[in-house]
Amino acid sequence: MPTTWNRSPEEFHKIYLANTDAFYRIGSANLAPELDEFMTKCALSLWSRAGGIGERHVAMANQIYSRGRQQPKWLLWNLTSSICEDDVFLPPVFFWNLAESDAKRGTETSRTFIRMLTNILLYLAAVDDDVTYSEAEFITECTDRLSAICDTTGVRKSREGLNPLDFVTSGEPSFIEKHSPQVQTSGGKDAAKKPEEAEKAPEKPNFDELMEQLDSLVGLETVKKEVKNLMNLVKVRKLRQENDLPVPPMSFHMVFLGNPGTGKTTVARLISGLYAAIGVLSKGQLIEVDRSGLVAGYVGQTALKTQEVIQSALGGVLFIDEAYSLSSGGENDFGREAIETLLKAMEDHRDDLVVIVAGYTGPMEGFITSNPGLESRFNRYFYFPDYDGKQLMEIFRIQCKKNSYTMTPETEEAALKMFDEMYEERNENFGNGRDVRNCFEDMVVRQSNRVAAMENPSKDDLIAVLPEDLMEPEDLPEQPVEAEPEAENTEPDTAGAKPEAADAEPEKEN
Repeated sequence: MPTTWNRSPEEFHKIYLANTDAFYRIGSANLAPELDEFMTKCALSLWSRAGGIGERHVAMANQIYSRGRQQPKWLLWNLTSSICEDDVFLPPVFFWNLAESDAKRGTETSRTFIRMLTNILLYLAAVDDDVTYSEAEFITECTDRLSAICDTTGVRKSREGLNPLDFVTSGEPSFIEKHSPQVQTSGGKDAAKKPEEAEKAPEKPNFDELMEQLDSLVGLETVKKEVKNLMNLVKVRKLRQENDLPVPPMSFHMVFLGNPGTGKTTVARLISGLYAAIGVLSKGQLIEVDRSGLVAGYVGQTALKTQEVIQSALGGVLFIDEAYSLSSGGENDFGREAIETLLKAMEDHRDDLVVIVAGYTGPMEGFITSNPGLESRFNRYFYFPDYDGKQLMEIFRIQCKKNSYTMTPETEEAALKMFDEMYEERNENFGNGRDVRNCFEDMVVRQSNRVAAMENPSKDDLIAVLPEDLMEPEDLPEQPVEAEPEAENTEPDTAGAKPEAADAEPEKEN
């Protein structure tokens, strides 16, 4: 039977604004971008469990935006494509913050958010005049997981929201189930694949292309060599396994040591792809987090938060930047809870999860020795040295070429001198590649200001970088003051004339 929750897209938008405006009054309007994005993701996952996808879903998706925000512009083809790429439900970071704030202040904003989410998703489920059991089950799963965060955080109890299962109108198969890929049988008839066969295997990254990208990185010669050695080791290991030969135990987890901006994240992303290309990992995605993405403010909550991140990283690489901060807070710090959760996951998912921890050399060595489990699992170290002046210059040159800027010979000379000085005068805050990026962005601003002052700039003017574009006007060297030209002698030429006597008396009048 038809659902009573069906509304026109225009009516739904008014309902969406009423719900979100009420939430922002007790929460914060600054959450609008994150909330709209989260609601859209929930809608896509919800509709993957619907009976079908049509233009009404498109119209409804284009109404998911808060007051003052830009309206989305979904089309049927890209909405359907996004729905087919349905991902695991993950509570948004802002919800964790809401729950922590509620627990401290004795408020219930996070539980109000859960009721709001339930209402909005029920309207979205009813867009086709039908709420399937699968859709209601998904809404229940979302609210249960958010409620669990509130419970573990210590948010006070509040009135219960609606039960989505009370509004089911049919048990129709989901859109994904009904549109599973078909295979051709030997008799010429189409047969549906089994659910486990219907999942399309992710396309493996191209090993040779990734190695070319590795070789193209500026500097890092030792790191490149060690990565190539590792890949050869893994490839031969796989071949031995395929030929039923014994292989010694091997840890694929790594420690990256070095200052910021030395390419650690870039190399981690390449390694995740290379591992997938070889077959060590099933997907090869890189999930990058720091302490704030793993640690919460209450007992038990950190484990849940860390597990959520681990789930998103399965099949790929979990990259933890400044990992030493997890162990720097003392015995009662929740960072230790994150470490224990991480160690268990590395054991439970050792065949499809690689963890790379990164940070400054000294603190990272202390981090690894802080827990026997870390020492046993991380035994492969990569050292990322600072870039010298020539390497910084090469990174800057690549940025210019990538963005269609050209340097004059004088600019090249001035830039190299600037980066040599930057390297020689570096301190503990030296940012390596990040500093180069900042220099490039500053250069673009100065060059734009200079060109904007021209009356009719040519294309060459638009792409030319001059020495003065590299530094602030007050830092430019003073230009030598040109000597004024000598004044021309306008006196009559008296060459050869006999000078008058200086003491001659004036002639008397007669």
